[in-house]
Amino acid sequence: MPAIVTITFSPCIDKSTTVPALIAEKKLQCTNPKLEPGGGGINVARAIKKLGGEAIAIYPAGGYSGNYFKALMQNENVQSVIIESANETRENIIVLEESTNQQYRFGMPGTTLLENEWQQCLTTVQEMKNVEYIVASGSLPPGVPVDIFARIAAIAHKNNAKLIVDTSGEALKQAVNEGLYMIKPNLGELSSLLGKEELNIELVDDAARTIIAKGKCEVVVVSMGPAGAMLVTKELALQIMPPAVKRKSTVGAGDSMVAGMVLSLAENKSLTETVQYGVACGTAATMNPGTELCRKEDADYLYNIIRSKPSVLH
Repeated sequence: MPAIVTITFSPCIDKSTTVPALIAEKKLQCTNPKLEPGGGGINVARAIKKLGGEAIAIYPAGGYSGNYFKALMQNENVQSVIIESANETRENIIVLEESTNQQYRFGMPGTTLLENEWQQCLTTVQEMKNVEYIVASGSLPPGVPVDIFARIAAIAHKNNAKLIVDTSGEALKQAVNEGLYMIKPNLGELSSLLGKEELNIELVDDAARTIIAKGKCEVVVVSMGPAGAMLVTKELALQIMPPAVKRKSTVGAGDSMVAGMVLSLAENKSLTETVQYGVACGTAATMNPGTELCRKEDADYLYNIIRSKPSVLH
């Protein structure tokens, strides 16, 4: 069994297409849509597979769209534990306007997950053996309690697994309060954790250390877009800059980053190497259109560039 398990409560089918220009009240001719499975933990498991690793994805799926979602996952050979849900799996739309190269992302609301369904997700995680890393990622659909990631944190403690959480808002706060191994907030999410409206990039290391000092989290990796990422532990604060690339899409970049990091951790890489590879994977994802995530050859190439340059100590 793979040492990595991901859990996603609100998976979706991502439909990507392009139009010459977005014009109101006009019938627009779209290119053939590309359909891919999506959602936080789903993308992490898919990216791990693309990088040559293995992960088990736990997720609910229901209705006609849920059946199609399962087929998409099977096509990518991602190991899955599927919780049958009463409601349809949601779909999102991503449209690229060719004239401006601007991307428009239409996220549909999550479909309600019943109590027995999300409870079954938790039971599945709890009963898995020899799991080293649990990745809980993505938004929460209606019906799921906001403390769900905190409950997973308690399961991780009990099973001696390390939990990595990538979410936002109250769900992130409660998970941190329960205690976990790593979080990957962006600047806005880090600000929210500290009860601030915004956070200057120069204060990121101090802000992250405030969370770590409470003893609830060992590692904070702050994603900062073009400025890369900041790795913060009790002993270390390191900014890792990405190489400049031609950006085609930002969809799945954060999930690709998490995938690169958790795979590196499972391979016993150092924390510095882990975040360097994570930044490489996140950057690699932006080089591809739509929701393609990262490609291993791109990630490995960028990783070698990142490693050849000195990181910025804070």
